[in-house]
Amino acid sequence: MTHIVVSFEDATQIFDIGASSCATYGAPAGVAAAVDRFGRMPLAELTGPAARLARAGVRVNAMQAYLFGLLADVVGSTREAAAHFLVDGRPLREGELLRDAELADALDRLGSEGAAPFYTGDIGRAVSERVCAGGGVLTPADLAEYRVVPRAPLHRAYRGREVFTNPPPSAGGRRLVRALAHLEATHGAPDVAGVAAALRAGDRDPTPAAADRLGSTTHVSVLDADGWACSVTCSNGTGSGVTVPGTGIHLNNMLGEHDLVGAYAVGERLSSSMAPTVVRRDGTAELVLGSAGSNRIRSALLQVLVNVVDRGMSPQEAVDAPRLHVERGIAYAEPGVDIAALEAAAGPVMLFDAPNLFFGGCQAVRRDVRTGALDGGADARRCGGVVVS
Repeated sequence: MTHIVVSFEDATQIFDIGASSCATYGAPAGVAAAVDRFGRMPLAELTGPAARLARAGVRVNAMQAYLFGLLADVVGSTREAAAHFLVDGRPLREGELLRDAELADALDRLGSEGAAPFYTGDIGRAVSERVCAGGGVLTPADLAEYRVVPRAPLHRAYRGREVFTNPPPSAGGRRLVRALAHLEATHGAPDVAGVAAALRAGDRDPTPAAADRLGSTTHVSVLDADGWACSVTCSNGTGSGVTVPGTGIHLNNMLGEHDLVGAYAVGERLSSSMAPTVVRRDGTAELVLGSAGSNRIRSALLQVLVNVVDRGMSPQEAVDAPRLHVERGIAYAEPGVDIAALEAAAGPVMLFDAPNLFFGGCQAVRRDVRTGALDGGADARRCGGVVVS
C-alpha cells in the first residue's frame, strides 16, 4: 500500500491506497436488493439518468474541484486513474467537464442485468484480475460470495420520539445511540458541555470505528408523500487509485484504514462509522438524516438531531449551525462554538477558521407530522442540495 496524508487546516488523516487496500464492494448488490424489496420502478429507469449524465458529462462544482485537489495523490496514483481524473497532469478545476463513458456503460449494465456482472460476470473478473495483478487479494470467490444482509436497526427512544439507526457491525449507529441515551437522562437542550459529554459517552465502545474517509462518502435522505422514508450512506473511502479499464469502476480503499484491519476472522464484515438514521414521531417518519465525515459522522448527526428536536431549529438551521467534535482528548470546533465552555468540558480545542468538511456533510429532511409539510437541510460543507417537489 501507499501512504497518503490529507490535511484539513491543522488536522490531518493518514490513508493507505493501492491494490492491497481494495475490499469487496457492496453498492451494486445493495442497490439491486433495495429496488427488488422496496422499489416501484424498474432498476433501468433509476440508473438511466445517472448513465446519461456520465456519458454527456457534468461540470465540476467548487467542492468537487476542492476534493480533486485534496485527493490529488489518490487520483494521480496510477496511470489509469490519472487518465480518468486528471487534465494535463493536474486535478480538474471548477467548471471543467467530467465525462465517464465507461461508468455510463456500467450503470446501464446494472440497470439491465442487475448486480450479477459485478460479482460473478465479466466486470467482476476484470476487477479481480486488476487487483490481484497489483498485489491485492480481492479474488473471484470474494466477489461471488458477497451477500446483502438485512438487519434490524438499532432503536432508541428520545424526547418522545423513536430513533432508528445503523446496527452492528457498524460502530457509528451504536455510538450515536449511546450519546442519545446520555442526553435522554438530562433535561432541556444540551449546551456545549452537554454535547461534549454525550460524545464522550458514545465513545465508550471497545469496537474500533471505521473512518469512512472523506472524499467519496455521500448521503441521501428522502421522505415522500406516502410516508416512506429512506436514509442511505455510501462510501468508496478516499478511493484506492485503482481503476479498472473497461468497467468505469474506481475501487475503494477500505482495507487501507488502520482502525479496521487486523481484528477480524475470515468472513466477518468490516465495521463502519456510517449511521443513516430515521426519527419517528407518533408512528410517522418525522426526520431523516445521515452524514459523510469519517468518525465525525456521529457528532454531526447528534448535533443536527439535537438542534431540530431539542432546540426547535429547521433542518437547514440545524445543519448550518456550528459544530464541535471530541476525540482522543482533543476537541475540534467551528467558529460560533463557545470555545471557553468546550475547553473547560473537553480539554484542548483546535478551532477551525470556517465551517469545514472535516465536520461531516449532514443531509436532513423533515415532515411536519401535523400538516404533512416537507422541508430539508443541505450541508454546504460538502455542497449538499435539497429538492422539495
